[in-house]
Amino acid sequence: MIHRVVVTGIGVISPLGVGVSWVWDQLIKGKSGIRSIDLGDSDIPCKIAGTIPEGNQEGQLDFSRWVVPGELRKMDRFIALAVVSALEALKDSGFDPHLEPEDTAVFFGSGIGGLPFIEKYVNGLAVRYREVSPFFVPGALINLTSGRIGMLTGAKGPSLGFATACAAGAHAIGEAFYAIASGRTKVVISGGSEATVCKIGIAGFSSMRALSVRNHEPEKASRPWDKDRDGFVMGEGAVTLILENLDHALSRGAKIYAEIVGYGATSDAYHVTAASGEGAYRSMKEALRVAKIFPEDVGYINAHGTSTPLGDKVELEAVERLFCEVPKERLPLMSSTKSSTGHLLGASGALEAFFSIMALRHKIIPATLNLESFESTDRDLGIDLVPCISRKVENFSYALSNSFGFGGTNASLIFKVWDQE
Repeated sequence: MIHRVVVTGIGVISPLGVGVSWVWDQLIKGKSGIRSIDLGDSDIPCKIAGTIPEGNQEGQLDFSRWVVPGELRKMDRFIALAVVSALEALKDSGFDPHLEPEDTAVFFGSGIGGLPFIEKYVNGLAVRYREVSPFFVPGALINLTSGRIGMLTGAKGPSLGFATACAAGAHAIGEAFYAIASGRTKVVISGGSEATVCKIGIAGFSSMRALSVRNHEPEKASRPWDKDRDGFVMGEGAVTLILENLDHALSRGAKIYAEIVGYGATSDAYHVTAASGEGAYRSMKEALRVAKIFPEDVGYINAHGTSTPLGDKVELEAVERLFCEVPKERLPLMSSTKSSTGHLLGASGALEAFFSIMALRHKIIPATLNLESFESTDRDLGIDLVPCISRKVENFSYALSNSFGFGGTNASLIFKVWDQE
């Protein structure tokens, strides 16, 4: 028996702020979470990032509301963010894993993991051995997102950590979808988390010439598909989706955000950092096959769209290949919300799954900010990339979200509007 899978809770921590309603409102208003960062006396060329606003005001992150300070010191920031987003999502869902511990799993992804912890303790080791905390190793491991969440919530089903670069959050959600659909479990706390805005993180990507150096105007630095784009902007955050067997959700009267109906995962087998586009095409095609829909059924695509010169072009060409036989009037709208948040690496797929779900619910397509001078492809189908201003649309039922990572790993998710059946 194949079980239907729905989203019943969401927890969001992003450069645009914290909380479902707050973050969505900031996004559709065209706000940017990208700002200047302090790297001290450093010659690192990139000095901007998408950072989380912290404090005790609405839309700000206050760790003390969720995690005791003594525990915070034992975990890297990416784990703490994952924990807070998961607790927020469970509260939103109204589900308590303690009531059904063995039927609740945790699938969580991160691209890099505890980089700030590694940086901190490598620097400490240069001074003396005792500067290295006994909590260093368990505080930096990628699977400790799932582990910590399980310990705090009582979830005793499968506990898995996904380390598939920038596709990690999407893979965690997709594999959670399969786990529930196949009957392996009833509920999965799933998502992605990343916090690599530190010297070594910025320096590593800067040395690859992958990051934007538009330091004088941070809010305009992330500009997918724009002719003047010069690289991506790193972001931090965590997003959790509570995925649930539909019958289970209905039996407890849960609110339902959307249904997840498709998932594709492929590999380019091509290059460590450059995408071929062929894997992206097959990933989307597989997601459509699983969802049992056609390309013309998709109304919105939340693109991977990082703002790199090559990556944006290759993804758009893959989308055009998939939709080349669709009549122009039925082509989907497509946008990149990384123009607002920066690129959250392993958390990006989870954040953009959230944006796709909200687009379905509210019938608003978030804009691609800073898209002022479009660079067309050879095929140039004329896909609307929703430049600069979010747009209200009449009606659509399916949204597709893409996430692609180093090593040529790809993930595509398809969400369906929940129609109160």
